[in-house]
Amino acid sequence: MFDSPFDFLTLVIAIVAIIFARKALGQNAVLQRRLDAIEAAGVAAARTAVPPPLTPLQEFEHTLPAAPPIVPPPLPEAAASEPDVHAEAATEAASATPPPLPAPPQHAPGFEETLGTRWVVWIGGLTLALGGFFMVRYSIEAGLLGPGVRTMLGGLFALALLGAGEWTRRKESISSIAALPVANIPAILTAAGTAVAFATVYAAYALYDFLAPATAFILLGMVALGTLAAALLHGPALAGLGIVGAFVTPILVSSDKPDFWSLYIYLAIVTAAAFGLARIRLWRWLAVTTIAFALLWTFPCLQCGPEMIAPHVFHVIAGFVLAALLVVCGFMFGPDGDGEEIEPISSGSLAAYLFGAMLIVLNSAHADIAMIGFALLTAGSLVVAWRAPAAAGAIAAASVFVFIVFGEWAIRRNVDMLVLPGGAIPGIGPSATDGSVSLHLVTAALFAAAFGIAGFLAQLRFATTKITVTWAAAAVFTPVALLVALYARIAHLDRSIPFAILAVLLAAAYAAATEALTRRGERPELSPSIALSATGALASLALALTFALDKGWLTIALALVSMGAAWLSVQRPIPFLRWLAAILAGIVVLRIGYEPRIAGDAVGTTPIFNWLLWGYGVPALSFWAGSHFLRRDGDDVPLRMVESAAILFTVLLAFMEIRHAVNAGDVYRESAGLTEVALQVGVTLAMAIGLERLRLRSGSIVHNVGAVLLTAFAGLASLFGLLGLENPMLWWQDVGGSFFNLLLLGYALPAVLALLLSYAVAGHRPAAYANTIAAGALVLALAYVTFEIRRLYHGPVLTRGETTGAEQYTYSIAWLMFGVVLLGIGIVVNSQRARLASAAVIGLTILKAFLVDMSTLTGVYRALSFMCLGIVLVAIGWLYQRILFRRRAAPPVPQAGA
Repeated sequence: MFDSPFDFLTLVIAIVAIIFARKALGQNAVLQRRLDAIEAAGVAAARTAVPPPLTPLQEFEHTLPAAPPIVPPPLPEAAASEPDVHAEAATEAASATPPPLPAPPQHAPGFEETLGTRWVVWIGGLTLALGGFFMVRYSIEAGLLGPGVRTMLGGLFALALLGAGEWTRRKESISSIAALPVANIPAILTAAGTAVAFATVYAAYALYDFLAPATAFILLGMVALGTLAAALLHGPALAGLGIVGAFVTPILVSSDKPDFWSLYIYLAIVTAAAFGLARIRLWRWLAVTTIAFALLWTFPCLQCGPEMIAPHVFHVIAGFVLAALLVVCGFMFGPDGDGEEIEPISSGSLAAYLFGAMLIVLNSAHADIAMIGFALLTAGSLVVAWRAPAAAGAIAAASVFVFIVFGEWAIRRNVDMLVLPGGAIPGIGPSATDGSVSLHLVTAALFAAAFGIAGFLAQLRFATTKITVTWAAAAVFTPVALLVALYARIAHLDRSIPFAILAVLLAAAYAAATEALTRRGERPELSPSIALSATGALASLALALTFALDKGWLTIALALVSMGAAWLSVQRPIPFLRWLAAILAGIVVLRIGYEPRIAGDAVGTTPIFNWLLWGYGVPALSFWAGSHFLRRDGDDVPLRMVESAAILFTVLLAFMEIRHAVNAGDVYRESAGLTEVALQVGVTLAMAIGLERLRLRSGSIVHNVGAVLLTAFAGLASLFGLLGLENPMLWWQDVGGSFFNLLLLGYALPAVLALLLSYAVAGHRPAAYANTIAAGALVLALAYVTFEIRRLYHGPVLTRGETTGAEQYTYSIAWLMFGVVLLGIGIVVNSQRARLASAAVIGLTILKAFLVDMSTLTGVYRALSFMCLGIVLVAIGWLYQRILFRRRAAPPVPQAGA
C-alpha cells in the first residue's frame, strides 16, 4: 500500500495538519464571538457613564482655577446646633458626580492576527517535519545517500530543530511557569524535532538494522522522556506527543524473547515522569491518558504463562503506588484536596490499577502471588482513602472487585453450577495453578474484617454523607458477599451449620454497629449509614436461615426478614428500612416467578399440608404482618408494595393448593377441569369479600384495587370457565351424585358468594357495580337450578340423551318457582333488588313459554305450562296491588259548615 515508511508518515502528518487547522477555525470563531460581546459591553457601559450636559454657568465655573479651601470660623453654641445647609449641599453635589469611565476592554485578536500568529506557526512546524521526511525520501529515491548518511542527517536535522526551539525560547524569554500561548514558535520547533528524532531512531532500528533492540529501546525511551521533560517548557502538545511515543515504543521494538521485567521497569519510569509532569502542571488529561495506556499494557501480557505472573503484579503495584503518591488529591505529593469530596481522577486512578490486579488474578487461576498482590492493592486502597477522602470512590470499586474475584473462585470449583444442556462450560474447573483454599479463606477473613472495621470507624472520622455512605456500603456488602462466595465454594449450596453460625455472628456485629451509630447520631432516622448497617444485619440473618435450612426455605427466610425490617422500622424510624422491607418482598415475588413450586420436586403429594403451605403461607402471613407494622407510620410506596405482595401470596397459596389437590400434586398440568375452576371462583369471591371489608377499615388503595381485580377475575372465570369451557351442558363432564355434586360446588356456592359480595359493596361502591355482581349471582343460581334438573333426567353426564317434554315442563315450573321465591324474599325483607330479580326470572320464563314450550311441548304439558304460568302471573299482580302498591282511600271532603 505504501512504498516506504515515509509515505505512511507523510499521510499521518497531513491528517494531523488538517485536524489542527479545523481546531484553529473553531478557536477563531470562539474568539470572534468573545470580541463582539466585549465590544457590545464596552459601548453599553460608556453610554451609561456619560454625564449630563452642563449649563453655561457650570461650564464657566469649571474653567476657573480651584480656590483653596476656606475654613469657616467657629460658630456660636446656638448656631452650631442648627443644620449646616452648605454642608448638605456639598454632599449632594459630591454624590451627583458621575462615576469614572470603565477601563477599556482588552484587545482580542482578530482573524488576520490569528492567521498570522498561530495558524502559520502550526503549519510551519508541520511543514518543517514534512520537509525533513521528503528530503530523506528524495535522497533514497535518487540514490544520493546511503542508509548511514540518511540516519545521520535525520539525527542532525532533529538536533537542529531542537536547538532552534531552545534558542527561540530563550530569545523570547518565555517563562516555564507562566501560561503559554496557543501556538508559539519554540514549542512547534521542539515538537518537530522530537518527531524527527523518534522517526530517525526507529528507521535506524527497523529499516537498516543499525541498532540492536536493546539500544533502540533505550534511545526511543530517552526521546520520549526528553519530550515529556520539554513539555514543562513548551506546553501540553509536547506532553501528548511524549506520552504516546513512550508507550508505543515497546510495540515498535519487538523481540523473540520478551523481557517483562525490563518492560515494566521502563513503563514504571515513564509513568512516574508522566504523573510528575501532570502534577506540576495540573494536567488531568495527562494523568488519565497515562493510566489508560498503562492499563492497556496489562492485557497483551496476560496471555503469557503462569511463570510470568510476578512482573505483571509488579506493574500494577508500581502504577498504584505512583498514582497514590502523585495523582490522588490530598495524599502525599498529590494536588490539594477539596475537603471531603470524592474526586473522579483520584478514585479512578486507584480503581484502574485494582482492575488490572483483578484481571491478573482471574487470568492466573487465582495463583498465590496474584492473590497477594491483589490483597496488597486492596489494603492500599483502604489506607489511601482513609487519609484522602478524594479517593473514597476506590473503596466501592475494591469492594466489587473483591466479590468478583471470590465469586469466580467459587464457580471455578463448582462445575455443576455452570452445567448447560450440552455439558459443563469448557475451561471451568480445577487446575494446577488454582489458588489454595487456605489462602482464600485467610484473605477473605482479612478483607471482611478490614472493610467492616474501617467502614464503621469511617462513620466517626468523616462527616460528608457521600463519604460515610460509601464506606458503610462497602462495610456491609463486602463481608456478606464474601460469606456467600465461601458458602458456595465450600458447602456447595447445601446445609451448613458452621456457615449459619458465621452469618448469625455477622448479623450481631451489624446490629451492634446500628445501635452504636444510632446513639451517636443527632437524627439517626435520616442517616443512610445506619440504614445500611441495619440492612446488613437483616441480610446476614436471612443468610443464616438459608444456610441452616434446605434450599426451599430461602423464600421463607427472606419473607421473615421483610417482616423483621418492617417491625424494625417501627422501633427505629429509619426510612430506608421501609424500603428494605419492600425490596425483600419484591425479591421473594421474583423468586416464585423462577420456581412456583418453591421447593422443586419435593413439594409432596399430601393435599393442603405440603410444601406449598409453608412456601406460600408463611410469606403471606409475614407480608400481612409487615404491612400492619408499616401502616403505623403512614401510607407510602413501600407499604403498598408489601400489601400487594401479601395479597398476591394469599391468592397464589389458594390457587396452588387447589391445583395441587385437584391434579394429584402436579401443579404444572396444562388443563383445568370444572372442579378446579369452581374452587378457584369460590375462593376468589371469598377473598374479594374479605378485601372489601378490609378496605373499609384500612382505606388502602391496594386493598381497593385488589378487591376489584379479584371480582373481575371471578366474573371472567365464571363467564368463560363455568359457563363456557367447563360447562357440563356443552362438554362431557361427570358431575357426580344427585344433589351433592360438582353443580353444587361450581354454581350454587359461587352464586351465594357473589350475592354476599353484592351486599358487601352495596352503599360503598356505585350501584351499577353492586347490581352487576348481583346479576352474576342470579345467572349462576339459575344455571344451578337448570343443571340440577338436567342431572335428575340424564344422570351424571348431562350431555347424554334427548330432552323430553316432561323435562322442558320441569324447567318452566322450576324457573317459575324460583322467581316466586325471589319475589317472596323481596317482599319479606323489602328488597327491591330481589323483586327485580324475580321479575327478570319470570320474564325469562314467559319468554321460554312462548318461544320454546309452545313449539316443543304437546298435550297436557303444554296446557299445564301455560296454566301454571297464568296463575302465577295473576297472583303476582294481586300481590303487587294489595301489598306492595296498595292504593290509599281518598280523604273525605269537608262540609261547608264545618
